[in-house]
Amino acid sequence: MLEQLQRPPPPALADDDALFLDVDGTLVAFADHPDKVVPADDLPHLLQNTAQRLGGALALVSGRPVDQLDRLTHPLRLPAAGLHGAQLRPLADHDIPAADTAEWLHDLHLRAEKLAHQHPGVLVEHKGSALALHWRLAPQAADAVQSFAREQLARLPGVRLQPGNNVIEFVTALHDKGSAVRTLMQAPPFSGRRPIFVGDDLTDEAGFTAAAQLGGHGVLVGSRAGSNARHALADIDAVHRWLRGTPP
Repeated sequence: MLEQLQRPPPPALADDDALFLDVDGTLVAFADHPDKVVPADDLPHLLQNTAQRLGGALALVSGRPVDQLDRLTHPLRLPAAGLHGAQLRPLADHDIPAADTAEWLHDLHLRAEKLAHQHPGVLVEHKGSALALHWRLAPQAADAVQSFAREQLARLPGVRLQPGNNVIEFVTALHDKGSAVRTLMQAPPFSGRRPIFVGDDLTDEAGFTAAAQLGGHGVLVGSRAGSNARHALADIDAVHRWLRGTPP
């Protein structure tokens, strides 16, 4: 908590900023299952107002597939990076193909389901070109799940592990949230603006770093130690207040 208190709250958004927002743990609360997340009723309106103020330079950057992001913000569609940057939609009115099932995932999925059977409460989430193992409902299985994940890498070239909040994911080594920010910042309406990345999790550290390298900064949501974010907001409600322009 002391580390968080040493970080000041972020300055108010400027109209010429570019804003990159993580979703789970930043805009919406975690749930027992990713499909059970319920966003606040006014979230699409809040994001729409913010995007309009920024000239459209607001993107969601998440481990979720883009089609899931669209469902959470319906009827609003925003620029988005899904699956930690493996999916990119630079403009709100552009569609992207659904995530293809990666060949390496089939056998891994079978092995992961056997692990989950041995540890009731562990959830295997198949994302098409990524796979996540959640232990939120089985905290006693955390060590077993992480050991299993590390053991799989030797047979999965080109794949890396992405730890998160009660989850570890198998994702392509070519992408992360930082690469998504760098790519989006090269195109309108993001180019030429100061990037601000807001997130709560280890997956967001690459986004914080990219934003700082491009002249902006990161905003940590919560009190996690060891973050590269320059600023902090206490929780999801504080993020919403900051987006509205009221004291967080």
